[in-house]
Amino acid sequence: MQNNREQIIQNVKEKKLIAIVRGIDPVYMTDLGNALLAGGINMVEVTFDQRQSDDFSATVSAVSALKEALGEKMYVGAGTVLTREQVDLAVSAGAGYIVTPAVDCSLIRYAREKGLVLMPGAMTPTEAYDAYNAGADFVKVFPAGVLGPSYIKAIRGPLPHIPLLAVGGISEKNIPDFLATGVMGFGIGGNLVNGGWIREGRFDRISQLASVFVQSTKTV
Repeated sequence: MQNNREQIIQNVKEKKLIAIVRGIDPVYMTDLGNALLAGGINMVEVTFDQRQSDDFSATVSAVSALKEALGEKMYVGAGTVLTREQVDLAVSAGAGYIVTPAVDCSLIRYAREKGLVLMPGAMTPTEAYDAYNAGADFVKVFPAGVLGPSYIKAIRGPLPHIPLLAVGGISEKNIPDFLATGVMGFGIGGNLVNGGWIREGRFDRISQLASVFVQSTKTV
């Protein structure tokens, strides 16, 4: 799929689910992407490992592999982005959006200049407000599972115009409660992208679980 900002934004609103890939060898990316697509999820965020600050080649390779193999079917982005260097690497690999763990307004503006869709992570209403004013398309509330739906509902009271995503501790069981608060979508990591299943080649399990997550978004 083309890295068209409006298409990505609309896809988040319609499909609601972004699979978060963390620490998975790039060799598995095509099979993983196909498994997610089979279950109905067409957005994948591949995260940077900040412990490997001298070598981000694994993330770049994973994004590139997904983009090359499934670019006509899947929206691919990069996550845990902290620096301009990582923004540039994400762009070079073909990412159409980036997700950050924190609010860095200068980084948000830089990534917007590159034409990317921005999903910075925030916890407080002040952070959400600052991120949105800096140019965020969505604000990722993290850790949503710990904070709970009532926390997001409280944020949306004074800030109903800010599109929020719930990330961290999201499961097929709590998605309906979060949807009821008005969140736009979800990022799902280990509760869906199970590293053990991937290494064992049990991609059918991931497809099955992905379809359960998809169904949970249609219950509200």
